[in-house]
Amino acid sequence: MEPTDGCLDVPAGKIASVVTSLQALDPPAQRLEFVEPSWSLRRVTRPAVDWYRDLFHRIGDDWLWFSRLQLSDAALQSIVHDPLVDLHALEVAGRDEGLLELDFRVEGDCEVAFLGLTPRLVGRGAGRWLMNRALELAWSRPINRLWLHTCTLDHPDALAFYIRSGFVPYRRQVELADDPRLTGQVPRNAAPQIPLI
Repeated sequence: MEPTDGCLDVPAGKIASVVTSLQALDPPAQRLEFVEPSWSLRRVTRPAVDWYRDLFHRIGDDWLWFSRLQLSDAALQSIVHDPLVDLHALEVAGRDEGLLELDFRVEGDCEVAFLGLTPRLVGRGAGRWLMNRALELAWSRPINRLWLHTCTLDHPDALAFYIRSGFVPYRRQVELADDPRLTGQVPRNAAPQIPLI
């Protein structure tokens, strides 16, 4: 059935977002970055599920990240322990404040599954620094495509940031999901910019 134009009601207890997928078929040029000497990128192998969830919450609660919170410990562990998933933490003065997750499980592709910062680093140039590391790491492997997706629940500048980083939009979808504040996956007061209905 062809979707109809116009506004469609979103049921109470649900959230809706427009998801945009973007790709780069050649290594994009890295953009000028600010370098803070206290930042370092640390490879994390076989992370503890509790460590991953803590960082995921600290980065994603403001944007209602919920996909990984729906997974059981075993399902999450099977992803983050997979040898074809590279996990990195942006460390600042001994504390993990950013997440970079590169997924190479599809041959010839790399998905930037997650790239995010805690509120402490947002607006300080760390996003550009982390993206430049993502580009270096992804294209150091024999891939044909680097891709990612973002949605309208994310930081308001996320889509423009990815386009400036050399990614080209190629797909748009509407995602409907249970509001993670109502399921208890994120705190009820998270993402106050998105009203509870």
